[in-house]
Amino acid sequence: MEAKAYLKYVRISPRKIKIVLDIIRGKDTKTAMAILKNTPKSASEPLIKLLKSAEANAEHNFNLDTNKLYISECFVCPAPTLRRIRARAQGRAFEIKKRSSHVTLVVKEME
Repeated sequence: MEAKAYLKYVRISPRKIKIVLDIIRGKDTKTAMAILKNTPKSASEPLIKLLKSAEANAEHNFNLDTNKLYISECFVCPAPTLRRIRARAQGRAFEIKKRSSHVTLVVKEME
């Protein structure tokens, strides 16, 4: 049995989140939590909340043992991009893209 948790419209670019997700993929939840707490990346904080949510979903919805959980799947997809304009020299305007992300985390019980 697997439990999922979603984090939508996070104001961090998918590229930055993917770096942290690659570190924790396949690890058990206790190790992943320790890694996230000691990783100096901006994506770590929302991912800690997401991992806690996935653990809580597994325990509450499917009665899984939280000590036997591991991260079976985790991926990030691009969310809508906020487009802003920055004034430049000689009347030109450059576009600034403020990217956001949707993150999915799936935990399963070890057998």
